[in-house]
Amino acid sequence: MEFIVEKIGMSRTVGIPSIPVTLLKIVPAKVCEIKDDKALVAYSNGKKFNKAIEGMQKKYGLDKEFNRFVELKVANEEAGDLSVEPLKEAKKVKLTFKSKGRGFAGVMKRHGFAGGPGGHGSRFHRAPGSIGNCEWPGRVMPGRKMPGHYGNKNVTVNAEVLEFDENMGVLVIKGSVPGPNGSLGKVRIVK
Repeated sequence: MEFIVEKIGMSRTVGIPSIPVTLLKIVPAKVCEIKDDKALVAYSNGKKFNKAIEGMQKKYGLDKEFNRFVELKVANEEAGDLSVEPLKEAKKVKLTFKSKGRGFAGVMKRHGFAGGPGGHGSRFHRAPGSIGNCEWPGRVMPGRKMPGHYGNKNVTVNAEVLEFDENMGVLVIKGSVPGPNGSLGKVRIVK
């Protein structure tokens, strides 16, 4: 079973020892149509609206707020509100979030290079150092760790569920989760 969630932020449990936790809010969603093993699910995100979205809303009789559509594996037998029953017994989940985007980053930030000495006129501080070989092969080999775009990629992690509050729709996950607070991601229950 899969769910769309919003990352609220991190906290910790009250007790000894204290456990760091991440709070995830289940995004309200409606099952529009059930196909073979997946279902078309509508949820609310931002103010995006166009003729295609309007047509989908009309087709499935949805409110204006449900403006995003995605295919998920669900527990529902028929169309309607997305059932959160499977989360009550869930112990382990797989989380997929977009990691924080860091833009164009150097080798020290992106790959953890040591860099050079800070003082004594070294003139080699945060640069990558030599990158090529001698006369043969006379080129930079593919896969070389260099500066470039860092972050803003889908990251999937395994996590342990500590608690699920059905009234508030909050899932308590042990440890940290990729991505900034307020970002949307996907939760899949692992059997």
